Amino acid sequence: MVDAVVTVFLEKLLNALEEEGRVLFDFREQFEILRDELRLMQSFLKDAERLKRKNETLRTVMIGLRELIYEAEDILADCKVQSEGSQDISGWYAVCFYPTNLPFKYQTGKRLREINEKITRIKQNIPSFLGVPILSQAEIADSRNLPVDRWSSSVFDHSQVVGIEGDTRKVKNWLLEAKDGILAIGVVGMGGVGKTTLAQVVFNDREMEARFERRMWVSVTGTPNEKRILRSMLRNLGDMNVGDDCGELLRKINQYLLGKRFLLVMDDVGENTNTWWRKISDGLPKGNGSSIIITTRTKEVATMMGVEEERTHRPKVLSKDDSWLLFRNVAFAANGGICTSSELENIGREIVHKCGGLPLAIKAAGGMMLYQQPYYHDWKRIADHFRDELAEEDGSVMASLELSYEELPSHLKSCFLCLSLYPEDCEITKEQLIHWWIAEGFVPLRRGRLSTEAGEDCFSGLTNRCLIEVVEKSYTGAIQTCKIHDMVRDLVIKKAEDDAFSGPTTASCRHLGIEGDIDRKYDMPNQKLRALLSTIKTGEVNKVASSNAKKFCDCRYLRVLDVSKTIFDKSLTGLLDHIGFLQHLTYLSLSNTHPLTEVPPALEKLRNLQVLDLSYCQNLKMLPSYVTTFEKLTVLDVSHCGSLRYLPKGLGSLSNLQVLLGFKPSKSNQLEGCRIAELRSLTKLRRLGLQLTQGDEIGDNDDNVLVGLRGLQFLVISCFDSHGDDLIPKLDKLSPPQQLHELSLRFYPGKMNPGWLNPFSLPILRYLSISSGNLTNMSQRFWGDGDNTWKIEGLMLESLSDLGMEWSMVQQVMPRLRIVNVSWCPDLDSFPIEDVGFRGGVWKKGERPS
Repeated sequence: MVDAVVTVFLEKLLNALEEEGRVLFDFREQFEILRDELRLMQSFLKDAERLKRKNETLRTVMIGLRELIYEAEDILADCKVQSEGSQDISGWYAVCFYPTNLPFKYQTGKRLREINEKITRIKQNIPSFLGVPILSQAEIADSRNLPVDRWSSSVFDHSQVVGIEGDTRKVKNWLLEAKDGILAIGVVGMGGVGKTTLAQVVFNDREMEARFERRMWVSVTGTPNEKRILRSMLRNLGDMNVGDDCGELLRKINQYLLGKRFLLVMDDVGENTNTWWRKISDGLPKGNGSSIIITTRTKEVATMMGVEEERTHRPKVLSKDDSWLLFRNVAFAANGGICTSSELENIGREIVHKCGGLPLAIKAAGGMMLYQQPYYHDWKRIADHFRDELAEEDGSVMASLELSYEELPSHLKSCFLCLSLYPEDCEITKEQLIHWWIAEGFVPLRRGRLSTEAGEDCFSGLTNRCLIEVVEKSYTGAIQTCKIHDMVRDLVIKKAEDDAFSGPTTASCRHLGIEGDIDRKYDMPNQKLRALLSTIKTGEVNKVASSNAKKFCDCRYLRVLDVSKTIFDKSLTGLLDHIGFLQHLTYLSLSNTHPLTEVPPALEKLRNLQVLDLSYCQNLKMLPSYVTTFEKLTVLDVSHCGSLRYLPKGLGSLSNLQVLLGFKPSKSNQLEGCRIAELRSLTKLRRLGLQLTQGDEIGDNDDNVLVGLRGLQFLVISCFDSHGDDLIPKLDKLSPPQQLHELSLRFYPGKMNPGWLNPFSLPILRYLSISSGNLTNMSQRFWGDGDNTWKIEGLMLESLSDLGMEWSMVQQVMPRLRIVNVSWCPDLDSFPIEDVGFRGGVWKKGERPS
């Protein structure tokens, strides 16, 4: 982890040194010495990280180095804040002469010299542990010029499985034979053998979906919590109840399931099942062929939950051929899963053999090799390290995961350790992770990439290495939520605790998750704390007492504060009245918090904010005008704020904005609000969400506002709660830019689509989603002509009760179509999807109709 800490700090330091002297003033010399020493050390830090597990002295030295780098990073941040504050006095030079800054200047200079002396001694000592010399200054490359990962998106289908066709059929046959009572099926085996994968394939099977009227999936990983299990069952049934009365929760479940055939999967059940399971089992209605699948590592647990031996399935490890197939599907994904080198195949088969047929180990190894250069010596080095790991670790899975972590690029190690904060089997939103990484500087900016794009690259780097499991995708295939396997979680928690990234105690860890009710165990303030985030599971809420909430603002070096999905016992505006003291804060999320009626006035002092998320704050009516002074802001999300009247005038000055969601323009008589014309200045926008309700929100000269946003790739236009006839003609002229990649049109009030929705105006559009509204038919231009057809690959139509459209015409005008998702559209004609007027389904090119 020290190599990651150094890499992140060096990136910040190099950027700061390139700025004018106002940032570092007369500390430049000491910072340059620090820069040079760290760049020299980078050449051997990765090897030192790997070897410190075997050498306690080296481990102690690396811990000392890590703490020094963290302190230096805090000093650098303080210098920036001092510099920015000095500009309000009489220019940047006031930092050197203004009396109140003299103590800061003296203490900072003294401490930097001490840090440099200690790091120099460490640099001189570490090579003796490794037996390698330090590289010369001429051999050191700028870390910002190092190569980046080769792929910025997923390069293989994460849902693909191999070698379980027979297992799937066996379990399905048992389910189809079920008649009386409740059939209990056990899937029992060691970690990483594929128990959950098998249960997922059966659970999502179309035949099973048709057989069972209700299906529920509950992850029981870790210590069972009866209330959470019952709430999870209810969420599967469409009920978001967060009550605490287990008896009442169970009665509701019984009512939903009464008279229905249901399938319940209890995944990854550990010990201590007897009491809570007996209560739940007794409360479920019996009969109708209902069934339960239990996945667990121990036969005793399955037996205790009512599984008989003849209905116990023990997945076997993959065969030699299936193991190699799975490995090459991942390792050679960029080449369609085909290995063309006999040398690499021999080494690959050697690695696969060491994985012992365990799918998790094979996928992790394959993901690691995907990012290796296709050279014999690179692959041989990994194979040798794998052999060394097997000698130390208990089993091939942990050896494969350990080596995967060691082979991560330094910046991805920091990103990976963030996963340690989340509870077992928690669905994690990609958005939260990327915002966090951007805010802490974990995302390297290369070749002019925007921070949000670079964050996507980091996420893809972890998913392609099979360290993150995909949970939910949009119809476009974009990953929305993810989770980690329990054995990956064991590894990341161990690494995070070893490096004081996070841990079970709050006294010294630098990153802390909020889950459930915050009690006295959250011992704040912790001056080392860098990030405090809500890590609550889907459907659950945090409850925070005011006494604890006020302590948030005492953590001086906090960069990330995410209190989303949290209920406070007092107004959040008052609780955060000291938030202005958090001068280093770069990411603030108050999303879905209660009660929040206005943004805290003290927020005005947070000039370093890069991400501000106020989404789902239904009682928020106004956004303060000082938000327009946040020059570093890259993400502003005010989507789903139903009471918000408009955004403040001057928003166009936020030239670094890359994501703006929930933009509600003011009307002509709302002089303090932001008009849609201001969007012209936001040239870095990649994502834009517009909320339009009246024609007056679009000016007469705003026709070309969006056309000029040449970097815009994703556009959402929502007309929810719109009224008046003048919006349709105004919107008809608001043409999006030609290079738009994805468009979502929601609650459109017109009977015919906007005039610009055609293949001539949007020639490279890849994904189109139309949901709700009054559309009845599409214009002639929508259907193009013989020479101009859509490039659309994905189409989603939802809740369009009056829309008429023929499948043959869609195929003709969209020849590249790969996926169609349709529901609640009864007037669609001949679509290859059953029940389009009700729940509908998905059509994929090359698959049989759903």
